[in-house]
Amino acid sequence: MRVLIDTSFAARGPSGTAVYIERLTAALRARGNVEVVEARRRRRPAPGRSRAHGRVLWSAVNALLDAGWVQVALRVKARRARADVIHHPLPAWMWRAPCAQVITVHDLAFEHLPEGFGRIWRALARRRHRAAARRAGAVVCVSRTAAADAVGILGADPEVVIVAPHGPGQVSAAATDAAAGEARHFLYVGDDEPRKRVPALLEAHRRYAAGRQDALPLVLAGTAAQRANGQPLIVGEPRPDPARLRELLAGAAALVHPSAEEGFGLTLAEAMASGVPVLAVRNPGTHELCGPAALLVEPDGLAEGMTRLHEEGDLRAELARMGRERARRLSWDESARLHEDAYASAAG
Repeated sequence: MRVLIDTSFAARGPSGTAVYIERLTAALRARGNVEVVEARRRRRPAPGRSRAHGRVLWSAVNALLDAGWVQVALRVKARRARADVIHHPLPAWMWRAPCAQVITVHDLAFEHLPEGFGRIWRALARRRHRAAARRAGAVVCVSRTAAADAVGILGADPEVVIVAPHGPGQVSAAATDAAAGEARHFLYVGDDEPRKRVPALLEAHRRYAAGRQDALPLVLAGTAAQRANGQPLIVGEPRPDPARLRELLAGAAALVHPSAEEGFGLTLAEAMASGVPVLAVRNPGTHELCGPAALLVEPDGLAEGMTRLHEEGDLRAELARMGRERARRLSWDESARLHEDAYASAAG
């Protein structure tokens, strides 16, 4: 079977979607059961720019560019490749496609947290996601939480939904053993979009550090690094490569994850696999992934959580142990196997 995967989003810089695409394609090739053909759009403006350059205009431009890519250029590539399946790693739909189509649903943050997205962009995303979920030959969901949303909100047929959790991320589980190292900082890895609640994290860290002579700094790795901006005890790491990310994990008292909405949580899985305690806001996605292996708190409980993890070494060690055990059930090979099931189902 020949599967054409749209890898365009892997070219837009570090992101969970990019890691997913890169690790999935590698795992599929390693298994050797399907022939993977990659199709990549050269340029796509980031949707986040719409917030700075006019939401309506930028959303409209992106929508037109997306439609041209999916309906014209990707169609040509699929025909030339003689693909049996087209895989859209984010929900999209090609009308009168030359073969079966599979989509991946990661989360529906624009539905659960609409205040973080432009009105026009949200309307376009809702229409695109629903059309794709209701027509795709298979709908891959990264968690049971995402699957419930795909069925309940998007209207996907439960019979075509396949839950395929990710592997542990971009850092090998064997490459880091943070529990053995000294706690030098708290760590956040991710974007600076509204649903990630980075300002709330900064405020929680300020409350934790107030009056402490031994307060640990907070490292912001990824696009959120711009928030550091010379603030005391806040360190920015804009583009850490995997080696640098391993170092940051090895020195972390905990990975702190303030996001109010998660479909899966790659950075949480990565931290658990690396023996790093996880402190996260409780929501369906974080609860499903981490369960008792993380310190899950309400949105206003991050400061107290950081204080506990700073002072209670036994708690850090126990969370590290449980996290490693829980992360062992995650693998990209198993994710690829489940994707193969989705491709076969769609093609059949």
